[in-house]
Amino acid sequence: MKPLNPRADLPTHEVINMPPHLGDQDLWAGDVSLREGVENHGGSWGAEKLAAFGRLAGSSQTFEAADLANRHTPELKAYDRYGMRINQVEFHPAYHDLMTMAIENEVPSFAWRHPKPGAHVIHAALTYLFNQPEGGVLCPMAMTYAAVPSLRLTPSIGDDWIPRLLSDRYDARDVPVEQKAGATVGMFMTEKQGGSDVRTNTTRAVAVGQTAGEGTEYLLTGHKFFCSAPMSDAFLTLAYSEGGLSCFLMPRWTPEGQRNSLFIQRLKDKLGNRSNASSEIELHDTWSVMVGPEGRGIRTIIEMVQGNRFYCCASSAGLMRQGLVQALHHVRHRSAFQKRIIQHPLMRNVIADLAIEAEAALALTLRIGRAMDEAPHDGQAAAFARIGTAVAKYWICKRAPGHVLEALECHGGPGYIEDSIMPRLYREAPVNSIWEGSGNVICLDVLRAMDRDEATVAAFLAEVDTGRGANPLLDAAIAALKSELTNRKGLELRARAIVEHMAVVLQASLLVKHSPASVADAFCITRLGSRWLAAYGVLPEGVDLDGIIARALPGD
Repeated sequence: MKPLNPRADLPTHEVINMPPHLGDQDLWAGDVSLREGVENHGGSWGAEKLAAFGRLAGSSQTFEAADLANRHTPELKAYDRYGMRINQVEFHPAYHDLMTMAIENEVPSFAWRHPKPGAHVIHAALTYLFNQPEGGVLCPMAMTYAAVPSLRLTPSIGDDWIPRLLSDRYDARDVPVEQKAGATVGMFMTEKQGGSDVRTNTTRAVAVGQTAGEGTEYLLTGHKFFCSAPMSDAFLTLAYSEGGLSCFLMPRWTPEGQRNSLFIQRLKDKLGNRSNASSEIELHDTWSVMVGPEGRGIRTIIEMVQGNRFYCCASSAGLMRQGLVQALHHVRHRSAFQKRIIQHPLMRNVIADLAIEAEAALALTLRIGRAMDEAPHDGQAAAFARIGTAVAKYWICKRAPGHVLEALECHGGPGYIEDSIMPRLYREAPVNSIWEGSGNVICLDVLRAMDRDEATVAAFLAEVDTGRGANPLLDAAIAALKSELTNRKGLELRARAIVEHMAVVLQASLLVKHSPASVADAFCITRLGSRWLAAYGVLPEGVDLDGIIARALPGD
């Protein structure tokens, strides 16, 4: 928050050549590529909502709340004063303010509350906007959003829980869900010994009565090693029943109104995402109900994983945008060597390159949103969403940390101190590459999708082909990609190279269709041509730096 009347006339010197406080941001009105992208992909009917939320999310009060929630991290209160187990996590009031803001503005629920074309595009935009000030709150928002398709598989459970998840009221009380105005859901998948290899899980599920299978009661015993948002009202988790690895809904409270026997062992001391509690949890005869068919737990919970990966794309794109905005503000208002930093050709090259990357990340995210809108009634869209989400998750989340680092470097020393937002953005950036599958896991998932359903490859190539003819470098890259995908030799060894190639070709195809030539041509000549040297700021002569930078300006 901007201090009131700070003194520049200090006893030893006068403070000069410092950028003014950024203050309130209009994250919607100041983002041309976002406004155009939402319209291009069928979300224009949500423009009024996005405009209002862009002002709210971009306010200095919201950024201050995010800072407080991350500085004053969650604390575990396992026991009450009398030594009785309560398994509570206490948060700073700013965290609850942010949770209220997100839920009241339908960040986790919009796509399900308004099921029509463009809903997931608008949902992606809401996520992108909210993640610019704060990423930790988005974890429970992502899981609550993503749980809906999994819960729908078992109507006896979904009909009870989904209306609670779609509420626009946040209720932080630790009481049975029947007493609350709304609810959130988390996900516990991984265990110490296996991580992403969930088939090595050891948690066991025993049927409570004579009846077993989908929709029936079980008691779970085991441990879960990385459990985010442990104050959620319920959790989707995996455990072995007699019929194999199955999915279960595990509430914090039993139907009898007793605390369920799940025990938070400790909170993780994470690199970033510090406003969000992540924990280790032990289960001792923990009451649960089976979701989906017995023995098909991975298939059931993968519906949730797909939604969470989509969230990772939108949130990483948001981080990239805010890093770019912060860098632009600094270099436009600070001088070095007798002129504004932004006037130096090399800095203009860096800023333009960052702007291209941020726009490409957003374009890909919104296109995946459109595919998710179309998937329920379009087989090709469903196939594209299946493989495209994984490709996007790998590439956008992989690019975000380096992108934010370069934006931080634009500030020099002031970007490296904790008074700046940049260290927090930088610490936040790697998490999306790890959650919902690290890089290797995602790349192997892409190969798995290609192997199991040829329609995914056909749908992907059909999408990139829509950009054919607009740029010769893109045409050559599409041809090379098709050849690469037909070569079945050493697929696993080449998996990262294949997915990277798929990602940049898809981004290029989207940019040539929807973005100005200045952006699309610069992307193609670097990301598809022979001039890409990995570092930012290597755009060649002839690129329209002025046009690219003007498009990226937030309008402050």
